[in-house]
Amino acid sequence: MGVNVVCGRNPADGKRVRITVEHGLVQSIEEARGSEEAWLAPGLIDLQVNGFAGSDLNADKLDPDVVVSLSERLVATGVTTYLPTLITDVEEKLEARLAAITAARRANQLVAHMVPSVHIEGPHISPEDGFRGAHPREHVRMPSVAEFDRWQSACGGIVGMVTMSPHYPNSCEYIAALVARGIHVAIGHTSADHQQIYRAVEAGARLSTHLGNGIALQLPRHPNTLWTQMAHDGLMATLIADGHHLPAETIKTIVRAKSISRSILISDSVALAGMPPGLYETAVGGRVELHPDGKLTMAEESLLAGATLPLKDALLKAMAMCDISLHEALPMATRNPGRFAGGRGKLCVGAPADIIRFTINSDHAALHLKTVMVQGKEWSSV
Repeated sequence: MGVNVVCGRNPADGKRVRITVEHGLVQSIEEARGSEEAWLAPGLIDLQVNGFAGSDLNADKLDPDVVVSLSERLVATGVTTYLPTLITDVEEKLEARLAAITAARRANQLVAHMVPSVHIEGPHISPEDGFRGAHPREHVRMPSVAEFDRWQSACGGIVGMVTMSPHYPNSCEYIAALVARGIHVAIGHTSADHQQIYRAVEAGARLSTHLGNGIALQLPRHPNTLWTQMAHDGLMATLIADGHHLPAETIKTIVRAKSISRSILISDSVALAGMPPGLYETAVGGRVELHPDGKLTMAEESLLAGATLPLKDALLKAMAMCDISLHEALPMATRNPGRFAGGRGKLCVGAPADIIRFTINSDHAALHLKTVMVQGKEWSSV
């Protein structure tokens, strides 16, 4: 790889900087003269991607080419690192999808870099309606370290995160075993009580998956699983800031309770993200409707059927809902999720040259990408 140079404004102070890139790494960051409208930031990191632009990671007989296509389309939205997310299903299908993702990583350099690991959401979640969300009840089951090891055997050990509910009797043993293997454990889709959540954190759980979603419509006033996870400083929270999954007041309250340093933005995007509005037939959810505003619902009712907003746009929504600046919001989509993706999400000498250069409309209604770099290679320019 040759030497590349990219210039833009530092969101921290608005000053113009010049970044020199060589061999896929940041070699230097220097102040520079001249006027510049575009901002510079690390590439966005999404810890929860189920699909995008017609590509479904949870489809039967997942083809490695689908993973490649999905990765290329995500790059165009400013995402340079993501965790493919597989949801509750029979073990054989999970293993087949894991094998397909592994094959894509081996065959394609972009995928190999963008996908440091895979996120398994389930199947060890609460079986009750509401808490379970769209996960099929018939495939929900107790945690099993033996099953986890079979997942890893099927994919060469690329599972790096597991979302589960700690209400099962063997939850703590399962969490401790995964943490000992270097796996990040998240709490989600859970009906667990106060003590069960605290014991899960003691065993090594460090995240709450899409906090405020995957939860029953009605909860005890207090205590309940939402308050406990919001209050626990040992848990970082991932949040879907698409304007549909959580009201602005809820997002703002959670971020204030957790603090920005313990908050992470995710898209939780499904295959219909980036597709035209209309009626669709899906493997999970059946007949659904994608509305012009990006809201995805069951066709015959108002229940949500997935998320469709790209992470770059969720970043702007989070800024508005939480009344925070770009400089404050960016870590929630870069540095904070990067802690669970090999320490990525930083712009510093020696870091991978995953960089985005962008402008934002004066009304903060749209983020326009000008340049996207992955390992110093420019993948998108507008």
